[in-house]
Amino acid sequence: MNTIKNNVQLSGNVGKAPEILTLSTGTKLAKFSIATRETFTKQNGEKTTVTQWHNVVAWGKLAEVVEKQVPKGGEIEIEGKLNSRSYEDKNGIKKYVTEVVCRELILPEK
Repeated sequence: MNTIKNNVQLSGNVGKAPEILTLSTGTKLAKFSIATRETFTKQNGEKTTVTQWHNVVAWGKLAEVVEKQVPKGGEIEIEGKLNSRSYEDKNGIKKYVTEVVCRELILPEK
């Protein structure tokens, strides 16, 4: 293995309508979440489904696509990279966030 890359691929459903922000530079930012589901059978034979929520951000042209074409509940496939960051909230408490920075997206045809 010569190079290890930070790469994430997700296929799921959009949790709520994307939040679109326009920065002072005019650049758009889209924030949304994707739910992915995994179904498996436990040792006792019971089927179980586990849902994971993933925070996603898209910048620029991709944010514009998200704004126009990505509805709440819609299916979506994304490719991007994991990004972790921290910030202090208004009470001075340090918060940590892990999100997927979207590089590509596909809206599957129904």
